[in-house]
Amino acid sequence: MQNKLQKITTNLWFDHEAEEAAKFYTSIFNNSKINRITRYGNEKVMTVEFELEGQKFVGLNGGPKYKFTEAISFIIHCETQEELDDYWDKLSEGGDEKAQVCGWLKDQFGVSWQVIPATLNEMMSDEDSSKAERVMKALQKMKTKIDMEALKQAYEG
Repeated sequence: MQNKLQKITTNLWFDHEAEEAAKFYTSIFNNSKINRITRYGNEKVMTVEFELEGQKFVGLNGGPKYKFTEAISFIIHCETQEELDDYWDKLSEGGDEKAQVCGWLKDQFGVSWQVIPATLNEMMSDEDSSKAERVMKALQKMKTKIDMEALKQAYEG
């Protein structure tokens, strides 16, 4: 019996490092695994199917024609500063330091991530617009990863 297909699956186009990326990502996220690897012939990896927190992805070794941009990013909602720091530290290692701002980072494969507090959207959409404005100002001052306590203080005034 086949597993039920996920309706929408994210496909990530890599030059030649799809398997390396899948191993990297599955080492970072809980509830993650590599499901299947398809190959050209016996050796060269063509695709890697993997899951991160139950979300299915396909990594394709398609060659150097296309590159990742910040136009697409993955958002990680974090409950604690410790969790945020852990994801930030692991994903930013070997990545583009110039692409790190306000909780955004680009990893070693060029994939963009937003590592944010789970409460950020709630703070930003508060009916009291002065709270949201203070949070936005605090957020814009953060040059790399987000300081959740500073956002909370800004929100509370």
